[in-house]
Amino acid sequence: MKKRLLSPSQCPNDVEQLQQPYQIKLMQHQEEPALDLVHKINQIVVDLSTTVSMLPELAQLLGLTFKVDCCSVTVISDASSEATTTNWCVDQLLGRPQSDEIFPVEQLLMDLPVVQCAAEPLTIEDISIIQNSLVTSCQSLPLPIKAVLAIPTRFSGKNNGVISLIKFHPHDWSQSDKQLLKTIESSCAIAFAQIAQSQLIASQQQYLQKSNQHQSLIKQLTILSRSNLELNQMLQLVIASTAQSLQADRGLLILLKYTDPLFRTRSKKQIPKAKATVVGEWTRDIPSPRINLADPQGDQSFAIADCGLCQRIFIDAGKAVIINDYTDQKDVLTAAPLFAVDILPAVLLVPLENQGKVLGFLVLQQASARTWQLAELNLVEMVCAQVSNAIIQSQTLRQVQNLVDERTAKLQSSLELQAKLHERTRQYVEQLRELNELKDEFLSNMSDRLRYPLTNMLMSIRNLRLPGIAPERQMRYLDILEQECTKEINLINDLLTLQKLESQPQAPQFKPIDLNLRIQDLAAACSQKLTDKGLSINLDLPSEPLKLQTEVESFDRILQELLTNACKYSEPDTIVYLQAIHQVDRLIDQVIIKVINTGRGISEAEATYIFDKFRRGRGRWTPGTGLGLALAKSLVQHLNGAIAVESVQIPNSELSEICFTLTLPQFADESKPHSESD
Repeated sequence: MKKRLLSPSQCPNDVEQLQQPYQIKLMQHQEEPALDLVHKINQIVVDLSTTVSMLPELAQLLGLTFKVDCCSVTVISDASSEATTTNWCVDQLLGRPQSDEIFPVEQLLMDLPVVQCAAEPLTIEDISIIQNSLVTSCQSLPLPIKAVLAIPTRFSGKNNGVISLIKFHPHDWSQSDKQLLKTIESSCAIAFAQIAQSQLIASQQQYLQKSNQHQSLIKQLTILSRSNLELNQMLQLVIASTAQSLQADRGLLILLKYTDPLFRTRSKKQIPKAKATVVGEWTRDIPSPRINLADPQGDQSFAIADCGLCQRIFIDAGKAVIINDYTDQKDVLTAAPLFAVDILPAVLLVPLENQGKVLGFLVLQQASARTWQLAELNLVEMVCAQVSNAIIQSQTLRQVQNLVDERTAKLQSSLELQAKLHERTRQYVEQLRELNELKDEFLSNMSDRLRYPLTNMLMSIRNLRLPGIAPERQMRYLDILEQECTKEINLINDLLTLQKLESQPQAPQFKPIDLNLRIQDLAAACSQKLTDKGLSINLDLPSEPLKLQTEVESFDRILQELLTNACKYSEPDTIVYLQAIHQVDRLIDQVIIKVINTGRGISEAEATYIFDKFRRGRGRWTPGTGLGLALAKSLVQHLNGAIAVESVQIPNSELSEICFTLTLPQFADESKPHSESD
C-alpha cells in the first residue's frame, strides 16, 4: 500500500488558524508522558492486525502528539524491495479539499540520509538550506515541506522503517521532541516488524495460490497428453487451461505451414515464407465490448511476412517476445490485425519448437500492462514443450499410420508374427537381465552381511584361544562376538518378519498411543546416532495432543527404519525434519508423518524399487542388505497405511531433499467404555 501526501494550498498562517480548534487536544497529547504514548502505540498493535488500519492509526497518533502538519510512516520489508508508506496530514483532520498538486514523500525521504542514521533523529529546520543537494527530480517538485524531524526504526539489528514528522513552515525542533521520538522508536519498530511479517505471510499465501494453480495446470496437461482426443480438440483445451491458469484475457495457439520445404532451422535468422493459422483460441468472458473478440467468421490466418511481432521470434533465435505495453512498440513492430493489440496491448508470444524448427506460437494477451514473473514464463515454456511434442507425435503417428495402411494388405500377417516374436524375445532378454542383476545384487548384499560378521566372530574365537591373553582383550573379543552375533540374529529376525508378513498376514493389534510423546521418544533414542554423524533433528508436531490407534511395535519399527535411513544417507551438518499432521476431511481421518533429509537424490528408476527386498540405490556405498525399507513398507501395509518417497533437487546444488511420507488411518478408539447415557 503506497499513498501520496497532498500539498496544501493554504499558507502556514491559515494552517495554524484552522488548527486552533484542536489546540487543547494536541496539548493534551503533548503533555502525556512517553510511557503513555508507548502504551497507546502498543495498544494499536494489539487492537489492529492489518497494515491498512495499523499504519494510518500510528501516523495520526504521532501527528497529533507532536503537533505537526504531516506525519509519514514507512515500513521497510526484507522480503520486498518496495517500502510501504502511509501519510497523515492535518488536511484530513480538518476536512479540506484535496489539492491537485501532489508529490511522493517517500521520494524526498530517500534523498535525505535518514535510513543511514544510526540512532539519532535527523532534523531539518528549513529545507531550503539543503534543497540544492537534492536530486533533480525533487528540485522540480512544488515542495510544501519546510522542516523535517525523522528517525529510522531498528529491529533485530536492521532498519525496518522510518518515522518522519513534517512542518509546512520552518520550525526549530525542541530537544523534548527529539527525545520523545527517540523513546518511541523501539515500540514503532516492533509494530513495523509485525506489519512486515503480515505482508510476508500475505505474499507467501499468494505464491502458494499461484503454485497450486500451476500444479493444477500441469496435471490437466498430463491428463490431456494421455487422452485419445483429436489434436485440434486437445490444443483448444490446452490454450483454454493455460490462459485461465495464468489469468490472461486472451489465449491463442497458432501453427505454421511453411511454403519453403527447405526452411528447417533458425540458425541463419531468416524470415521464412510461411502461413500462420489459429487452431485454438480462448477469450475471457468479461462484460466489456472492448475485448469481445469472438468472431468465428473472421480471418484466422496471416502471412509471417506481414507480422513483425512473429518475425521477432526468428530474428531473436527463438526467444520469447514479451511486450508489457504494445503502444510503446507500435512504431517498431507491426502486428497482424488478428492480435488486436489496440485492445490487448500486453503480449507474450512463445515459440513452439522441435529440433530448432518453429512449429507455431502460443500467445497470451492482456487488456492492461502486465509484468510476467519468471515462474510464469517457465510454466509457459513447459506448456510449449508439451504442445510441441504432441504436435510432432500427432504428425508422426499420422505418417506411420498412412505407411502401415499402404502395406497392410501384403505384410500384415508377417509383420504381426515378427512383432510377436520380437516382443517375446525382448521380454525374455529383459527378464533374464533383471533376474541376473537381482541375483548379483542379492549375493553381493547378503555375502557382505553374512561373511564379515562370521569372519569377525571366527577371528575373536581364535584370539580367545591364544595362551596368556589379557583379561581386557578377552572382554573386547567377547564384545565383538556378542555384537556380530546380534547383527546376525537381527538379520534373521528381519527375514522371518518379512516372510511372516507376506505369507501369514494377521490382523494388527491396535492400541491408542500419544503420537507426540511417542515421536519425541523415538527421536531422542536416535539423537546420539544423528549427533555422531554431525546431524540434528527438528520436530514439527501437532500443537494439541493426538491419540493414534496403531500397533505400537510396528509403528516404532517403521519410524526407526526411516530415521536410520535418514541418518545413513544424509550429508553431514544437515538437519533431519520429522513432521506429523492430523488430516481430517469429511470421511477421511488420517495421520501423515514425513521424514525429510538432505543428501544424494533418488532417481525415478530407483524410486520404483527402493521398497523392494534386497534392492538398494545404484552407487550407494553405505553397507546394508536392502531390507530396512522393504520391512518398513510391509509393516505400513500391515497397519493399512501407505508409504511413498519423493526426491526434489535443491536449486544450484548437487544435493536433493528426500521426503518419505507415511500415511496411517485414524480409527475411533473402540476400547473406551461408553457412559450410561450412550
